[in-house]
Amino acid sequence: MPHRRRRSRRDVPTALGLALGAGADLLLADPRRRHPVAGFGTVAAALERRAWRDSRPAGAGHAAVLVAGAAGLGAAADRATLDRPAARTLAVAAATWAVLGGTSLGRAATAMAGALDAGDLPAARALLPTLAGRDPSTLGAGELARATVESVAENTSDAAVAPLVWGALAGLPGLLGYRAVNTLDAMVGHRSPRYARFGWAAARTDDVANWLPARLTAALTVACAPLAGGSARDALRVWRRDGAAHPSPNAGRCEAAAAGALGLRLGGRNVYGSRVEERPVLGDGRAPDSSDVARAVRLSRAVCLAAAALAVVSRLARRG
Repeated sequence: MPHRRRRSRRDVPTALGLALGAGADLLLADPRRRHPVAGFGTVAAALERRAWRDSRPAGAGHAAVLVAGAAGLGAAADRATLDRPAARTLAVAAATWAVLGGTSLGRAATAMAGALDAGDLPAARALLPTLAGRDPSTLGAGELARATVESVAENTSDAAVAPLVWGALAGLPGLLGYRAVNTLDAMVGHRSPRYARFGWAAARTDDVANWLPARLTAALTVACAPLAGGSARDALRVWRRDGAAHPSPNAGRCEAAAAGALGLRLGGRNVYGSRVEERPVLGDGRAPDSSDVARAVRLSRAVCLAAAALAVVSRLARRG
């Protein structure tokens, strides 16, 4: 019984904090100044300069220290607010707002759609690094639209659904720990000579942390497809048929479901600096254009709202 009472004292304020944080992200997007995630990135970069070695154990230690530090900060805040429900609600709300990025993702994609609609390719190419890590210098309007739709589909999971899943499962430690994992993957988890070994642990940890959220994102994409003028049946069909073809164990599920929902064909040749990847085709519709970016943003927003509602309800359900 004492354990159940302690859990109950956490659940209602945590659920309310998740709802308030998701609302803050919807209305305000990311904090404009002194973003905590940027601060974490600064600390991680400073530690990397001291810890970098061309070895997997060194990279694993680097990731472990940073993720444990972030999750430990969340655990300390969790303990400090156990008997202070108002403080817990505010702490969870602030953490949720800080780690969510769904609205900023949508705004960046909308800016890309505006540049493409205006025929301003230089502006569109300058915007792409805010969405994807591809080399934009030779991309035309169609390839920029494809990159944006793929980024919105994949990052709906990374930026919104996954933090909410981990917040619902583990509260403050889950929120901060997940964002540390995902940020490290973005910093050192990509394939390059420098990070092939050092970033291996960060990349694999991110794969594990996103396994469930990516599949929940695909499922919510199926459910929300009609809200973006799409087909739930096609979203499910393409997700099941093409999701595993992608080299990422998680991104392919999100992108395939979005391709089916929007009636598009994603995948193809991607250039990342000196590295070229031929990605498998996902979906059997037409190639994306600028009008599809707005549809992808609408679908992403619906998925984010559904994920927030599920996170809140699932946290409240724990009281039973």
